[in-house]
Amino acid sequence: MGLAKTEIFTDSQNQIALFAKVFGHPARVAILQHLFDLNACVCGDLVNEIGLAQPTISQHLKELKQLGLIKGSVEGTSVCYCIDLENWAKMKKVMNDFLDQDLAINNCC
Repeated sequence: MGLAKTEIFTDSQNQIALFAKVFGHPARVAILQHLFDLNACVCGDLVNEIGLAQPTISQHLKELKQLGLIKGSVEGTSVCYCIDLENWAKMKKVMNDFLDQDLAINNCC
């Protein structure tokens, strides 16, 4: 498998691609929606709510946490997750700036 060659792209382009990857799997979208719906930290009930195996949920949570869209805190023997609202706002700004590029372009074709 070839390398992604991410170093030839700008930091902004790489960041947009990472954000897009997060939304590229319905399980991650479902996890984010569930966290927003609850508006609270979730400890362990994601398996029942999403309907996937614990290791699968854990992998998706890991990716969301690595990107900074969620944060976790240890409570007893479980980890509780919630939306990182500061990083969520940053992601929205980056994605809105990218998606709104067409507003300044005249129809050329």
